[in-house]
Amino acid sequence: MITQEQLKEAAERCEALKKYLDIENKKMEVEEEELRTHVADFWEHREAAEAQMKKIKELHFWIDSYTELEKQVEELRLAFDFIKEGLVSEEEVDAQYAVVIETLEKLELRNMLRREEDKLGVVLKINSGAGGTESQDWAQMLMRLYLRYAERHGYKTSIAQLLEGDDAGIKSVTINIEGDYAYGFLKSENGVHRLVRVSPYNAQGKRMTSFASVFVTPLVDDTIEVQVQPALISWDTFRSGGAGGQNVNKVESGVRLRYQFKDPYTGEEEEILIENTETRDQPKNKENAMRQLRSILYEKELRHRMEEQAKIEAGKKKIEWGSQIRSYVFDDRRVKDHRTNFQTSDVNAVMDGEIDGFIKAYLMEFAGTEE
Repeated sequence: MITQEQLKEAAERCEALKKYLDIENKKMEVEEEELRTHVADFWEHREAAEAQMKKIKELHFWIDSYTELEKQVEELRLAFDFIKEGLVSEEEVDAQYAVVIETLEKLELRNMLRREEDKLGVVLKINSGAGGTESQDWAQMLMRLYLRYAERHGYKTSIAQLLEGDDAGIKSVTINIEGDYAYGFLKSENGVHRLVRVSPYNAQGKRMTSFASVFVTPLVDDTIEVQVQPALISWDTFRSGGAGGQNVNKVESGVRLRYQFKDPYTGEEEEILIENTETRDQPKNKENAMRQLRSILYEKELRHRMEEQAKIEAGKKKIEWGSQIRSYVFDDRRVKDHRTNFQTSDVNAVMDGEIDGFIKAYLMEFAGTEE
């Protein structure tokens, strides 16, 4: 059974979190923000109204979540006292302690995500590395991993673009993942992922190493201002491939957006190319492609901010975009993150989307350096 010290530590962490979250001020703030919604013409300006309701919802999340945590800690205290009178079992006390710790850790992690972009959704792109079928199969395995992760956390997903492999797997995929703080959690996945396994595609049964890169950018919404110059955009249309009946082959619903981008900081020029075949509706695909463009431009601005911050805090450990971040060694039953040294032997669970341990370790080590 848990000790008196463990009970005391849980209560202290709860009280500390109350101060970090500034719960009392949030309660006053939410009352003020709700009063703003009572004006007669509130819904006449829909975008501003929706932004206001979103702000109120976020305040309620913190207040309600902390209130629930406080309730759980009090129930733990009572259970700990009742054990002496035989009113509860040791197992029940331990179970309640586990509930408290789980809630604490979730709130502590969420509290680390304070940057403007953290609360947004994600555009997650996976590219297979060199190595043909083997790396393309690995890219598809990673696609399944992130789709399962999103499903576990109640996030909405859609495939914006998919390029299948020559024989098996995929060459690339772009996934939109929508949900509160999806970017804040999944930004830890940005980089190169390395697989080591006995290849099912090798006749000699040799151990093979494959690579796939994961690019994570915030999925911007209407609350984020991004400057897009229409004169620098050009469009192509094409027929979407794959299953879907005659309409897919006859109607040019697929869109290709080209944007001639010039970096305002370095003067470098590049063409940003985006393809979208998400729906059979060409206008909708154009809208989705524009949203991805805004996300890419926003990410470029974020990267510039990170680089500037890195110059200021050169002594602090930083995450390099695009670096090799994690190894998945199937034969040794080991998945290890090279940035945090967090590892697990439950390879099957990881490949089924259970990557919260890696995300937590990343945030615990690096979230503070992003401020």
